[in-house]
Amino acid sequence: MKNGERIVAADVEDALTRAPFTYTDGATQVFTRDGHTIYTENGIPTPGEWGVDDQGRFWSFWPPTYRATYDALWMTEANGEVVGIRFTELDRGVTFEGRYAPRPT
Repeated sequence: MKNGERIVAADVEDALTRAPFTYTDGATQVFTRDGHTIYTENGIPTPGEWGVDDQGRFWSFWPPTYRATYDALWMTEANGEVVGIRFTELDRGVTFEGRYAPRPT
């Protein structure tokens, strides 16, 4: 995997559920294999749903009506270590980066 390489549809589930995400604004997000997600900002959790469309792109749905589709790209360090995902919303072009949170040992 290379930095900026699009995550192929077959790998999206593993990429999203590998570990919780931390965003630059301090928000966190957890994706589960059953298509659910919880985004937590300022201590307030918001539940949503996620999946992969027929074009192989990641989508999320936040009830009652917000749905967005994204290109999901790998984020890697210079040594090739995967550290997260860069999401680019297709409709608005907004990009945000989710870094994998370290797993407790």
